[in-house]
Amino acid sequence: MADPEHREEEEAPAVGDDEDTGAQVAPIVKLEEVAVTTGEEDEVAILDLKSKLYRFDKDGNQWKERGAGTVKFLKHKVTGKVRLLMRQSKTLKICANHLIIPTMSVQEHAGNEKSCVWHARDFADGELKDELFCIRFPSIENAKSFMETFQEVAESQKPVDDKAATAAAGLVEKLTVEDKAVDAEKKDGEKSEEKTEEKESAAVDANKKVEEPASSA
Repeated sequence: MADPEHREEEEAPAVGDDEDTGAQVAPIVKLEEVAVTTGEEDEVAILDLKSKLYRFDKDGNQWKERGAGTVKFLKHKVTGKVRLLMRQSKTLKICANHLIIPTMSVQEHAGNEKSCVWHARDFADGELKDELFCIRFPSIENAKSFMETFQEVAESQKPVDDKAATAAAGLVEKLTVEDKAVDAEKKDGEKSEEKTEEKESAAVDANKKVEEPASSA
């Protein structure tokens, strides 16, 4: 026969850790929503690809991984300038951040169709540095797309000063041609006036000769 005390212990409901006791605990700290800005609000992404980035370490004479994440070409809505920006996938730390300028060029890296290299004045670390980058993509198609977009952007980013200088040169050339035409007209007019004066002078001389009395014999 079972012990009654033992039976009561078995039948008594156990108080679990997750049992709702009805107590309410107020939060110690109240958190407020904070607006997070990325610095990309005024830009439009032209290209967005997953990749892995490396930078060349001159001191160690070797490639060092910079991070794996997403590389973007971002075009500013107002200025039209385009920059390359890459962040690490988990930490969102910036791996590369620099403008694309006309003097830049990108090329395939050492026969590897999934990788390409380029030089840039990079600002990822908060100061401008001359860097040699190498980027690797999961597919050849992505690598080609990156290189094509890179070159198209570089060619389109001609400084406004150059365009203005070209326009100014064209205007100067036009004015020069017009000035030459005016000078030619002036010279033709001066020559015409000189010829007219010569004709009038000759006519006067001829009249004088006719009017002079014949000398007596």
